[in-house]
Amino acid sequence: MSFTADRLLLFGATGDLAQRMLLPSLFALDADGLLAADLRIVGTARSAMSDSEYRNFARAALEKHLPAERRGSMAWFLNRLAYQTLDATTLDGYDALAEKVGTPERGLAIFLSTAPSLFEPTIKGLQSAGLTGETVRMCLEKPLGTDLASSREINDAVAAAFPEHRIFRIDHYLGKETVQNLLALRFANIMFEPLWNAAHIEHVQITVAETVGLEGRVAFYDDAGAIRDMVQNHMLQLLALVAMEPPAHFDATAVRDEKVKVLRALRGVAANETVTGQYRAGAIGGQAVPGYDEELGKPSDTETFVAIKAHVDNWRWKGVPFYLRTGKRMPKRVTEIVIQFRCVPHSIFAGKGATMQPNRLVIGIQPEENITLSLMAKVPGLDREGIRLRQVPLNIAMPDAFSGAVRRIAYERLLLDLVEGDQTLFVRRDEVEAQWDWVDAIRAGWAADGLTPKTYTAGSWGPSAAIALAERDGVTWHE
Repeated sequence: MSFTADRLLLFGATGDLAQRMLLPSLFALDADGLLAADLRIVGTARSAMSDSEYRNFARAALEKHLPAERRGSMAWFLNRLAYQTLDATTLDGYDALAEKVGTPERGLAIFLSTAPSLFEPTIKGLQSAGLTGETVRMCLEKPLGTDLASSREINDAVAAAFPEHRIFRIDHYLGKETVQNLLALRFANIMFEPLWNAAHIEHVQITVAETVGLEGRVAFYDDAGAIRDMVQNHMLQLLALVAMEPPAHFDATAVRDEKVKVLRALRGVAANETVTGQYRAGAIGGQAVPGYDEELGKPSDTETFVAIKAHVDNWRWKGVPFYLRTGKRMPKRVTEIVIQFRCVPHSIFAGKGATMQPNRLVIGIQPEENITLSLMAKVPGLDREGIRLRQVPLNIAMPDAFSGAVRRIAYERLLLDLVEGDQTLFVRRDEVEAQWDWVDAIRAGWAADGLTPKTYTAGSWGPSAAIALAERDGVTWHE
């Protein structure tokens, strides 16, 4: 049943995510007239606050995290906000929460941004207060488990109160403009899709590089590591969007059906097709930074870098390697997808001073949103050897192509879709389980082989073994 919610309930409403992302995103949607005039937002958390105190809290968060050009009058938005103190572990406070929220008959969207250990008691509390009915939908923020078994436990607990068509699992990468543009690039332009296969593409690279270290996520990150923090969700979602078949329609069922086919077609990864690393002290941007163990305060075998050579075993992609790479304390912050096409089968310019290079499509996701297609072109001028060629970029910088367009937080798109009830950019349960199944097998292989992370210097592109992983196939990482 499709409905637009007129109430939004935020669990974890005083947390870091709410301050940095959720409140600024909701304010921006409101400022652009994208929220219904009667939408009411109720925050809840352990902290004791009145409505007016929470509005002051929200104002401070907006002033801190919104860029100056996106700020404006906050009075209308702040008047939407209400707050209810709640200890999610006990049923005692849920009736008061329900009274604060009011009747959900016209539609209630719940955003659950809490520790996964609180999911089950929260669902039971919502059930006891009558806040799980047909006009209520539930949005879950990651992490959704630490492996397949724990993920199933969480999903089972949520499914006890909410059917799949009312569950919205967030992967905020899917809210990024350039990630959505990948779908437009592939399926709204006839030139690419006939070439989007093993006959014309040599390999694919997906890189998610961060310059930061632990940044206050000490306990979570040391339990998760790079493969569970980045590969299991964001990177596999990017891979699925690159590799999926054209869906019959742009809707939640069709798009997610095609993504899950890709995830189920992922080949198991051999030990020699992965590299793990952990950063030691080095420098980022000319500033000295400590090693992982120093930041953590104790020795650890948690990987802060992982590189994987993956394969999608289906007709379209058989034999095409997908190189995945993610790490902390890299030289620069960048998320990009590289589509490396094959060389022309025969060069008519051979022996005429022409050096042929294969075409390459680079989709930049962050920090800059752009698309670059490298083409071969004749160098202007005359030459005794004939035509001289050089690779030149055809650039589409999104800010230039769409002048005046506002750069949005990914959560803006996802929160709007949550309120409106569109699941297309959210992750379905079978996708999550296929992702965990693949990652669990890799981690089991590491454990069986006694693999521990290789060290790399902060400010480098990871262990030298990651370079060798690609270069033994004649591939160079795009940097």
